[in-house]
Amino acid sequence: MYSSYLNYMPQGHFDLLGILHAAHAAENEVESRLNAIGLSWAKLLALKTLSDAGDPLPLSQLAERLACVKSNITQLMDRLEADGLVARKPDPQDRRTRLAALTPDGRRACQNGLRVQKEAERDLSKGFSREEAEQLAALVAKMTMKSAGS
Repeated sequence: MYSSYLNYMPQGHFDLLGILHAAHAAENEVESRLNAIGLSWAKLLALKTLSDAGDPLPLSQLAERLACVKSNITQLMDRLEADGLVARKPDPQDRRTRLAALTPDGRRACQNGLRVQKEAERDLSKGFSREEAEQLAALVAKMTMKSAGS
């Protein structure tokens, strides 16, 4: 058995490092599965954001919704466009603005990525009872709200 200080934590002790370790392991598992289908978390989040929007978005709005700086969204768009998943289009209302639009391949990639994400989540939670999974979801939501200042 792998041994670390995490194995010797007093019962009931809040262990932020353990939570971060588990989150990192889960993120790596999902990222690995997404990579197998040519996606990454960043690409999937961008595709999902565009899909949820319904209409093409200005790059500045996409950056805002993804909480990233404009230079990062430009690099991400370059990769998505090279993969044929997104197209940049002119904004008919503002010639200075470029819109990010999902291509049909991008829509399919988004659906496949979300399916892979759900499968990974299901596999990662296989060891939990339904009650434990619901409790974990509630605790994570509570921790997220607390860290967001709510």
